[in-house]
Amino acid sequence: MTEETKRSIKNEKIGSVVSARMAKTIVVEVTRRVPHPLYKRIVSKRKKFYAHDEEGSAKVGDVVRIIECRPMSKLKRWRLGEIVRQAVQVTTDLSSIGIATGPEKRVTKKKGKK
Repeated sequence: MTEETKRSIKNEKIGSVVSARMAKTIVVEVTRRVPHPLYKRIVSKRKKFYAHDEEGSAKVGDVVRIIECRPMSKLKRWRLGEIVRQAVQVTTDLSSIGIATGPEKRVTKKKGKK
């Protein structure tokens, strides 16, 4: 292997985005299935990683590939490599599909007799 290929080999993980509320940061949950050390039953283990997302392109529910990089903050040691699969975005605007909504009604409880 040449010197360039030795440097470019970095740890990569694939997981789903669970939070994208911070500026230029996403939280990625990586799930792996491993056998239990004593009982040999397959168990799922989850770990969250903070990753740098410069453009803010990843949304909650996306499946992304993250790549190991230099420490960017106390918790951020990964950067977004690519978005493998985008999540289906659900809208709450019912007017776009032709359903008219009226004004919100307030429900108040009646006071009981004392």
